[in-house]
Amino acid sequence: MNASPQSAKSDSANSPHVFDAGQTNFETEVLQASLTTPVLVDFWATWCGPCKTLGPILEKIAGEYGGAFKLAKIDCDKEQQLAGMFGVRSIPTVVLIRDGQILDGFAGALPESQVREFLGKHQITPAAKIETPVVQTVADENPHTPRETPHAAVARLREAVEAEPDKTELKLELALAQARAGDVDAAKAALDSLPSQLETDDRAKALRAYVDLAQALAGTAASGELIARIEADPKDFAARDALGVRLLLGGDPADAMEQFLAILRADRGWKEGLARKRLLDAFRIVEDDALVAATRRKMSSLLF
Repeated sequence: MNASPQSAKSDSANSPHVFDAGQTNFETEVLQASLTTPVLVDFWATWCGPCKTLGPILEKIAGEYGGAFKLAKIDCDKEQQLAGMFGVRSIPTVVLIRDGQILDGFAGALPESQVREFLGKHQITPAAKIETPVVQTVADENPHTPRETPHAAVARLREAVEAEPDKTELKLELALAQARAGDVDAAKAALDSLPSQLETDDRAKALRAYVDLAQALAGTAASGELIARIEADPKDFAARDALGVRLLLGGDPADAMEQFLAILRADRGWKEGLARKRLLDAFRIVEDDALVAATRRKMSSLLF
């Protein structure tokens, strides 16, 4: 990345967290990507003096934060339509996008300390740099062998934690395996004792999703009754939501996410966008990457 004050142009190839954005990739790389990771959009131009000061600061912070947010660089001279769509009147202008929506922004070349304060105000902090333990299972060696079950993962990770009790990342892995095995109480206990530097870790976010989903089931009807309610009234969104959560935690993610998508199709603003939140939680805990990608595309087409 070129941090020279003579140029605001980033060498995005040098960082996985900084990229050039435009009309061709804005929907996928900015809007869709913001459903899982906040995106900071930097509107700049080659002739803009303050841009040459702010650009390298943003790129430096993006690298230091290690994926806690992505930085999209938009050259206003080349992307005048995008700049107009955002109402950019002066540059540099920076906009924060999360969950496909504009969350906040600022204009002008803020000093580094104020940029960090801006991110912190929105709970964007440096991602914890943790090396996830790589454990080769029989399934890794032979693709025809069934994958390790959640309960087997719990047993394996308990042994690993006993062997290395000071490794917090192992405890986090164990808690996530316990949540996948249905022990949500363990997930909640792990969250309550989680060090602050791990709160932005993807596994911690998955644990939070498990806890939130389990708490959403409190007091809801059984699946049979929920299905009957939906058949009687397809717009009984409360029943669809509860059924979707039950299916998701019960191991049927495809049908679960279809329930949430059905709510989005009919009323995406229902309960302040609860169906979208359910889908975002599902994306964090479902391990079928192809299913998540397909559902994410469906969600994006409904929201954007």
